[in-house]
Amino acid sequence: MLKLLSRLQGRWMELSIVLLASGVATLLIGGVRSLGGLQPLELAAYDRLFQLRPFSGPDPRLLVVAITEADIQEQQALSLSDQVYADLFRELLRHQPRAIGLDIYRDFAVEPGHAELNEVWQSSDRLFAVTKIGDEIHPTIAPPTVLPPEQVGFNDVTVDAGGTVRRSILFLSDDTGETLFSFSLRLALRYLQDEDIFPQGSERDAAIMQLGTSSIFTPLRPNDGSYVGIDTNGYQVMLNYRGDNRAIEWVSLGDVLAGNVDPHLIRDRVILIGNTAESGKDFFYTPFSSSLMDDQRMPGVFVHAQMVGQFLDAGENQGAVIWFWSEPLEWAWIALWALVGGLLVWGIRHPVALAISVGVSLTGLFAIAYGAFLSLGWIPFVPPALALIVSGGSVITYTAQQAQRQQQMVMRLLGQSVSPEVAEALWERRDELLQDGKLPGQGLTATLLFTDLKGFSTISEGMTPDGLFNWLNAYLEEVADVVQSYHGVINKFTGDGIMAVFGVPIPRETPGEIAEDARNAVDCALALGEALGELNRGWAAQNLPQVGMRAGIFTGPIVVGSLGSKSRMEYGVIGDSVNTASRLESVDKHRHPTPCRVLIAQETLDYLGDRYEVEAWGPLELKGKEHRIQVFRVLGQKEHPQVQNNQGLQPEIIPVTAQQLSGEAVQSSSSPHL
Repeated sequence: MLKLLSRLQGRWMELSIVLLASGVATLLIGGVRSLGGLQPLELAAYDRLFQLRPFSGPDPRLLVVAITEADIQEQQALSLSDQVYADLFRELLRHQPRAIGLDIYRDFAVEPGHAELNEVWQSSDRLFAVTKIGDEIHPTIAPPTVLPPEQVGFNDVTVDAGGTVRRSILFLSDDTGETLFSFSLRLALRYLQDEDIFPQGSERDAAIMQLGTSSIFTPLRPNDGSYVGIDTNGYQVMLNYRGDNRAIEWVSLGDVLAGNVDPHLIRDRVILIGNTAESGKDFFYTPFSSSLMDDQRMPGVFVHAQMVGQFLDAGENQGAVIWFWSEPLEWAWIALWALVGGLLVWGIRHPVALAISVGVSLTGLFAIAYGAFLSLGWIPFVPPALALIVSGGSVITYTAQQAQRQQQMVMRLLGQSVSPEVAEALWERRDELLQDGKLPGQGLTATLLFTDLKGFSTISEGMTPDGLFNWLNAYLEEVADVVQSYHGVINKFTGDGIMAVFGVPIPRETPGEIAEDARNAVDCALALGEALGELNRGWAAQNLPQVGMRAGIFTGPIVVGSLGSKSRMEYGVIGDSVNTASRLESVDKHRHPTPCRVLIAQETLDYLGDRYEVEAWGPLELKGKEHRIQVFRVLGQKEHPQVQNNQGLQPEIIPVTAQQLSGEAVQSSSSPHL
């Protein structure tokens, strides 16, 4: 239970880092967004959504009569005469359109035909002209004087930074405070009038215009959508483009005047007349201008036609109003994806799997944004995507820094004294083992191995320091390799000896696992004896001293963990078992029947089963111990050892006769000495 609580505590600390990173990413991205830093990216993403939206074909309710470069050449005038427009209106009215709008200023007479044009203006309530609401830079341009206000609309447009038209203006106030209708809204309302559809105040707010039964045109505020502090003078809404230039059917002025236009293209439609010639310089950038199409600009009359189409869709309940979330909801959306980014990095450590997961998440985010846009919803995409990346990157940076710190800690504590298998297992479970940059103390059962060289002091007296250093290094290097090959951890080099531990730093809990550690320790000691024999033969050939080795092995409870301060720390192994293993190595030094003497206690023999040949030395009194310890010398492995049962069963103990033992057998203390 304590281990589970410790693990949960560790995971909660990691999760708190994820939550912190997500919160910081949300505040960072949200703050940059609030200052307008992300507006260009968000508007570019908005334009891309328009470009990806399926094209439904030209609007069958609209027709543009385009004044082309060829028409200007034919009329031999950049500003066509009033007579041309009078003839054009008569030809169009003959085919019964619902409304005709001239998107060309006629604030003064252009003879010939001015009187005739005025007569045509007054002949039908389906003819509309434009005016311009002036500002400090641009003067007001008046409409034809013979038209009533109901047949006049302003054609002012608002552009975003970069000259792109994404919004339309429904109403503006003139210098006298009178509310004026836009040119496109006038045309749309005249079309809808024939279907008994009229603008009205919404149920929620009578000052907000509603068309049809469900289309409410809520005016834009400065920070709506992805905008930050925009000028929302007048009554503005987002312009819902039907498509690029292909969305508007058009015919040339010359074809209409020549009678070459199918009457079905005119009847019951809204007809807009405007200049599409390059010399007219009436072009705008739109959300489709950033696509790969050659035609990057849209004639102004086409833009007004798009506005008319949006109002017609609204009146006919076909969906037309682009909506967006409130600012608190957008913040929550960004925070959600920041959390997703942090959790992905927290839960997925494999780089390839993480990259795929992040890619899938971003694709899912875009799919949600695109799906909402198909329903006319403009929800944030760029801020949550950046929040996901920033949050995930922050967690990656933190975990990488923690991993590096932990790795340095582990290497500082354990050095190069662990086998690759132990190192890998330790690293996989580092989160469980490392807390606050330390290996916390933990009690476990392990097997201790102490070795020492016989007569080292005498040998060192007869060698030069350099020679002794090289001779000893060759021995210790061989010892380290052998210990690691048997999954042991060298805790200390004690001059000419070592202290190795089997069963750390990852606790071994079952009897089978503890038995495996005990066998590894004994096999390691025997292998060290064989390695020492090889070294002695080589030293003999070089006229260097040969040496014997003593090994003491004990299995019992210990406490392991970080000892020391932040400036100097080591991997500590303490407990009475450590003292016992050390005393076994040094007991009865005069009894050294073979070059490598390996002594074990009864506590270790209990885990070895019938695998080794042993010689009982009886209960011996170890230095500093109150009770005698049953000691055995390991002679070697049997030729056909039994297969050890590692399923938690007690190993078979080698029987020892009464004649072999002398004195009282006393069990060593099982409580660690701290």
